Amino acid sequence: MSTTTHRAEPSGPTPRLAVLGTGVMGETVLAGALRAGWPASEVVATVRRPERGEELRERHGVTTTTDNGEAVRGAGLVVVAVKPKDVAALLAQVSEHLGEGAVVVSVVVGLTTRFYEDRLPAGTSVVRVMPNTPSVIGAGVSAVSGGSAASDDDVTLVERLLGQTGLVVRVAEKDQDAVGALSGSGPAYVFYVVDALAEAGVLLGLTRAVARELATATVLGSARMLDETGEHPVILREKVSSPGGTTVAALRALDEGGVRAAFLSALEAARDRSQELAAALEERS
Repeated sequence: MSTTTHRAEPSGPTPRLAVLGTGVMGETVLAGALRAGWPASEVVATVRRPERGEELRERHGVTTTTDNGEAVRGAGLVVVAVKPKDVAALLAQVSEHLGEGAVVVSVVVGLTTRFYEDRLPAGTSVVRVMPNTPSVIGAGVSAVSGGSAASDDDVTLVERLLGQTGLVVRVAEKDQDAVGALSGSGPAYVFYVVDALAEAGVLLGLTRAVARELATATVLGSARMLDETGEHPVILREKVSSPGGTTVAALRALDEGGVRAAFLSALEAARDRSQELAAALEERS
């Protein structure tokens, strides 16, 4: 998979931003935009409940509304962050209100840029994003892909929008389902592994609190070591594995248990399910 990695800097023009849908991911993008230099006065967010709007105004200082059409008027950047089943109806609401040159950003799992292009004015620039949940704490991964009308400048603008939520990687859209299976769902796999390590520690006699602390710190430290050294994981693994030692015995048990094959099957299952869900939405709308 060919990728380009960006750590975007918070500089350059900041067109008016509309965030349609402010659940966890919508608010994460909103907060990241403010850290990336978007003035709160140039950000509007849509909500379903007035009390949620008040909460966002108090926390971030942005304008809120329950009217999606009103939100996109004058916006140069429009983020769609609602549930997949609600996207078609939302696009019908905002299509006639989109300004010329507006860039539409989808953070909705599974839906292609073509899905948006077919429901928006001809020539609308659409950029698809696959974020993950650690974006909430600024340690996420977001993969971005431009649609048929998206220019390089449009995609770069979206990379800058997301730069304060973590790593931003540009990929071909055909690879988005694979990205979703790896980094999109990936935090769940890591949490699964941490839980398994901690449970094993308890089985070996550690207290649950100590086992969890050790497992979490080990995963965090190992990830930092991979990132900071730039070495291949096999090389780092070999440095821990003395011939005939305890780690080699443990790794052999993992191989005998089919752990590597299970991860492959897991990612294939996630990719296939993403494609199935997207196809079902296309058929219904």
